Amino acid sequence: MSLFQWEQNPWGQEILVRISWDLLYLSILGGALFIIGHLVYRSKNPSEGSPEPKGDAAKGVPEKIVRHSLAARLFHWVMAASVLVLLGTGFFPVMGIQFDWVEIHWIAGVVLVGTIVFHIFHAIGWMNWRDIWISGKDWAEWKAEMQQVMGKGGTLERKSGKYPVDHRIFHSMIALAAFGVMVTGVLMMFRVDTAIFTRNSYLLSESSWGWVYVIHGLSAVGFVGMIMTHIYFAVLPEKRWMTISMIAGWVTKKEYLAHHDPERWVVSKGTSD
Repeated sequence: MSLFQWEQNPWGQEILVRISWDLLYLSILGGALFIIGHLVYRSKNPSEGSPEPKGDAAKGVPEKIVRHSLAARLFHWVMAASVLVLLGTGFFPVMGIQFDWVEIHWIAGVVLVGTIVFHIFHAIGWMNWRDIWISGKDWAEWKAEMQQVMGKGGTLERKSGKYPVDHRIFHSMIALAAFGVMVTGVLMMFRVDTAIFTRNSYLLSESSWGWVYVIHGLSAVGFVGMIMTHIYFAVLPEKRWMTISMIAGWVTKKEYLAHHDPERWVVSKGTSD
């Protein structure tokens, strides 16, 4: 298996072209193995449920708690659709399914860029972005969680806040891949005819274009494995309440108390986010 593809230019020089498509199949295999491994672990370690909250934790908690605003939900589903279109138009031709994909691909890319820009401004102006931030204490919590999963002890001191630490780590990985495909994708639009930019293949040198395509490809194949696992967890019965909240926007009081620490995610009557 090779990592990169190289070609000779007209002067006989070896130039970097893109990633090897072997990495696409490796990402698919990695995602599949993770899912199979988790299914085996899940069958041998069934969920025991969450302990009932103590004291006055449930006092003043409404029957429905907003977890995702309408704007956040629209961002999530529009971004999801654009990413799926991008992956389909980007990788189906590689796998032998040929069609006129270029225009669909760059239009979906523009939609993705628009949703990410919107989300950044929305998160800074209207959301508590600290809910998704990862601190040093969170890494220690994640380490204890992994030790518990691996059967090596590890004690989880309390339930999570609004977003569990593994969700925040996944969010950071998705954000990294998204910025990789977004920045390089905008540059790559200069190499095709679009209604936005004038075609200019000489914007960068041959070697620089090679690295643009490599970063774009690595980010894209990273998306494949992550999306496979994301969809897998979204349909699991014990995780389905979170998927429903991304559609309806809210969770029930019972779900909130079962999965969240009221001291880490404080809600009250009239809470809207």
